[in-house]
Amino acid sequence: MLCSITIISCGEKKQNENTLNKTENHFGTIEKGDQKSLAAQSFSKAYIANNLASVSGLFTEDAKIMINDSDITFDQLVAGFSEGFKYYENIHHMDTDTYTMYYDDDEILVIASERPAIQTVFNLTFDKIKEVPPGHAIINKKSGDVEIKEIITPLEKRSCSFERIYFSRGGDAEIYKERKKLGRFLFPAVFDSINGDIENTVFSFIPNTAETSFYGMIGAVQDYLRIELTQGLEKIKKSNNLDSLKKMLQLRPRIEKIAIKDAKLRTFITQDSSRDDLVAHVYDITYGIIKKTDNLVIIDDSIVRGTTLEKSILRMLDRLEPKKIIIVSSAPQIRYPDCYGIDMAKLDQFIAFKACVELHKDKGTYNSVVKEIYNKCVDGFKENVSEKKNNVKDFYRPFSNQEISRKIADILKINKINAELDVIFQEVNSLHKACPDNIGDWYFTGDYPTPGGNRVVNRAFINFYEGKSQRAY
Repeated sequence: MLCSITIISCGEKKQNENTLNKTENHFGTIEKGDQKSLAAQSFSKAYIANNLASVSGLFTEDAKIMINDSDITFDQLVAGFSEGFKYYENIHHMDTDTYTMYYDDDEILVIASERPAIQTVFNLTFDKIKEVPPGHAIINKKSGDVEIKEIITPLEKRSCSFERIYFSRGGDAEIYKERKKLGRFLFPAVFDSINGDIENTVFSFIPNTAETSFYGMIGAVQDYLRIELTQGLEKIKKSNNLDSLKKMLQLRPRIEKIAIKDAKLRTFITQDSSRDDLVAHVYDITYGIIKKTDNLVIIDDSIVRGTTLEKSILRMLDRLEPKKIIIVSSAPQIRYPDCYGIDMAKLDQFIAFKACVELHKDKGTYNSVVKEIYNKCVDGFKENVSEKKNNVKDFYRPFSNQEISRKIADILKINKINAELDVIFQEVNSLHKACPDNIGDWYFTGDYPTPGGNRVVNRAFINFYEGKSQRAY
């Protein structure tokens, strides 16, 4: 997770307008007037004036700007911004200033997307850092006065839960505890999948964001073994069977690091065109640990497309020749696109959606259901009511979570996997128990926090039906 820190002076100390430009590599304070700051400021002012063409000199002739999955030229960037500018014509910018970095010895205001960055830089305790309330903005005036001001009436707080699972820094105290709970809540389903055979089960995780959830799951295993040992001791007292006692005392969860990941590579945020090539080289495995009689439980933070599992991880894990592979996701099934910042826009890329397609085909309802939902979505746009209802919920409605999970396992197992395969997802109610203050769950439930979310998901289904491989926003 990339984190931006903005340090803004709140004092009235004046800056030297004639500060010399700095070179690329430097140490110390970078003040107003360095080349990067001036370039960024000129770009900002050109955008505000809807005249990006005036700063073409900031870019080389062959410059490529990456927007989502596409590389565009500067001219295409100008055209795109100009087209979108009309939607923001009523926003007035009172004042602007830009710094690459800035530090003032006087009192400071520090803004960052996540708490640990501020804690680390300024050596602050958890309680010293506050979250901006919903509907509020931080107003920093030239006089140095700072206020937290309500700028819009707050609605119900439905901040993103998937961010807590995947993107946020694991070093945050709240995030760490929540991820451990997610892993703990998964153990009952894992226990059923391995038929209670702890002795012949190896537990591991997919690096790196799933590690904390893994600790939570292992904590649940340890708690289970303590209960079993307590109950077993009562029975042994009556039977005086010392061999049973020795066996029970030796039983502990088998924890191994099976998957090894190249820390420099991340497949979830990789462009579609290169993801398949990348995933085949991201992971390696540890040999000589797994027996042919073992279950292998691997926890991951989420399963979005299933690409990494199908193209890389499952193939490698199967080489270890376990009896059964259980893939565990600390997130629920991701079923719906996001339109608030995470690049998940195409329905037919979700492994849960693919599973539903196959389930409808098995049931003989695919053509009729898809056509019915498509017509509802099209009519919604024609009648200008596309924001009122998420019609795609009807596609998932006939099937239980367990049916979809089993079909996902079938899809993933097609590629010559010899071991028995089971896929377990977090339940939505367990997610809310683990993350009670962040209840935004639209990826999993389709309950979007704004009407625009319904418009996006309905457009995504139209794109799917019409065979258009493009974003819905």
